[in-house]
Amino acid sequence: MISVGIDIGSTATKAVVFDGRIIGKAMEITGWDPKEAGYRAFRGALDIAGITEDRVGPIVGTGYGRISLPILTGKVTEISCHARGAHHLHPGTRTVIDIGGQDCKVISLSDDGSVSDFIMNDKCAAGTGRFLQVMAGILDATLDELGALAAGGEPVPLSSMCTVFAESEVIGLLARGTGKENIAAGIIDTIARRIQGLAGRVPFLETVTFTGGTAQNPHICRIIAERLGTRLHVPLEPQFVGALGAALIGWED
Repeated sequence: MISVGIDIGSTATKAVVFDGRIIGKAMEITGWDPKEAGYRAFRGALDIAGITEDRVGPIVGTGYGRISLPILTGKVTEISCHARGAHHLHPGTRTVIDIGGQDCKVISLSDDGSVSDFIMNDKCAAGTGRFLQVMAGILDATLDELGALAAGGEPVPLSSMCTVFAESEVIGLLARGTGKENIAAGIIDTIARRIQGLAGRVPFLETVTFTGGTAQNPHICRIIAERLGTRLHVPLEPQFVGALGAALIGWED
């Protein structure tokens, strides 16, 4: 049997084709039309796998845009999908950290990989990928450049985690001549403190797997790991973990 998982996030849409192993995957920018992004990722992943749509069994969707895609045979929460995908890639995983475009979450797993507890921040952009994008833009940097800047700086404390107020605060720091590298370090430390606060409200056990596109930045990973006092396991392609989890859930059911 062949299953497909499609993770329609606020920033990017990912699809994974699975037949006992990953045989195809694709990613598209979500943009203003999550349904079209879902179709593009789906077709792209099938093309890479070299199969046609009629050979596909379950098509499971996750992410905020999962309600928009008519071809789905099932819909599952991001919590379950990130847990399932992380546990498949690293069976020792007991905690998952995911920083998405619009939310961040900490998920506790049982020994068998099922979700035992979780907490997420989805009320504002604080601690999310969107927060990082806005802050990087103020510093005229990409996300990769933000991490590289932060690696050479001492964090300047930011008093607010609200994107709007933090934006004003960063502009003020720049006007006073504060170095970009110190501001960048302060921005990432703000994210790390947000994750630390969430992690303190659920069972936080080793091993910790970091998923989502933000996990591709080694400097951000290092700062979060230092703040949490732990080592982070980062999958080779962390942005596909949710889609993989959706594909696994479809394949196993």
